[in-house]
Amino acid sequence: MNRCLLCLLLFLPGYFVSADEKTPEWKAGSATAVITPFRPMPMSGYASRKSNPAEGTEQDLFAKALAIEDNKGNRLVIVTTDLIGIIAKYRSDVSALVQEKYRIPPGSLVMNASHTHCGPSYGRDETVDYYDKLVEQTVEIIGEAVDALAPASLYYSEAKCGFAMNRRTPTADGFRNHPNPEGVVDHTVPVLSVKDSAGDLKTVLFGYSCHNTTMSFMKWFGDYAGYAQEYLEADHEGLTAMFMNGCSGDQNPYPRRLLYFAQRHGRALATGVEAAVEVSQSRQLHQRPLSSGPLSCTIETVNLPYTEKSGRGTYDYPVQVVKFGKSLLWIGLGGEVTVDYSLRLKRELSVAEGPDVWVSGYTNDYNGYVPSKRVLEEGGYEAKSRPWSPVIEEKIVTKVHELISR
Repeated sequence: MNRCLLCLLLFLPGYFVSADEKTPEWKAGSATAVITPFRPMPMSGYASRKSNPAEGTEQDLFAKALAIEDNKGNRLVIVTTDLIGIIAKYRSDVSALVQEKYRIPPGSLVMNASHTHCGPSYGRDETVDYYDKLVEQTVEIIGEAVDALAPASLYYSEAKCGFAMNRRTPTADGFRNHPNPEGVVDHTVPVLSVKDSAGDLKTVLFGYSCHNTTMSFMKWFGDYAGYAQEYLEADHEGLTAMFMNGCSGDQNPYPRRLLYFAQRHGRALATGVEAAVEVSQSRQLHQRPLSSGPLSCTIETVNLPYTEKSGRGTYDYPVQVVKFGKSLLWIGLGGEVTVDYSLRLKRELSVAEGPDVWVSGYTNDYNGYVPSKRVLEEGGYEAKSRPWSPVIEEKIVTKVHELISR
């Protein structure tokens, strides 16, 4: 085509392509489902509960999905749930259906549990009806989130929140499960914000490293994380708030045991999220926009050995890595990892030029505590729960570095 004619056509009505019509850097969509049990069911979280059913609902439980697509069509789906953990069968069943229906490979599906101790024991033979419905609802909201994909801008930011406390107190008789104000913590509140094409905040995905155990009563309840999400959605019309638990194996919320403490912790965390996204600031100086990618996602297992004395052999432990280009690196670890994993990985992987590093536990698998080498050598509740070999920390961290290097 003649260059002059092309120039003329570009300015003809209906021919001009504005900046707004270019391929957006990101697309995002979210969806929510209520997963509160529809009949009396046994609760999870504490062995003393045995088979006694819940006595009612203090707060509904939710599953939420966030779908993200980069400008090359690569997709990521993040599912957050008000459950004790993501049992392997749940992850496997959902992943198989999502891959079949929406062509989302296993490495591009993240499933995280809030670790509320007031949720259902959903993996039992007597709760198959609830389990089947849970899988169905999870797949449905993933489909709804994918269908809702629309042009969006993504940002990462952080703040702090201080109610989590290390629960390992050294005594003459060993480490006791008791609040330790001198113990190691990670008070970071990482936040992934999604804004629509008009600049309105549509979704916030946020994390915190703390057991979701303010309450231990016999009612369905999302605990502090449930309140944090509830408050954020009430205060910001049209917002979907999603919580991802961090490396909380040795972290508890304090004070505990009274409902208003859970509410206060929830408000404190919601306020931390609002501080991270600078909602009250006329100028936002700490919102780090995520580059257009590409999205890179992978999940693999590493064989974690138990002690030889236990005779248990090894366990296939999942490690997941998601890279948002050079902007954000997210690491998902299975089970109840202790806070040392978050602190170590951020220390080893953080560099001045980026990317930001976010580490989550309770992701894609739930098989009890996964202590650091330090905790295993010190002993105490978390160390005694499973006869892990002290080499597991190094094997997990090595696998993380291996996946990132690819």
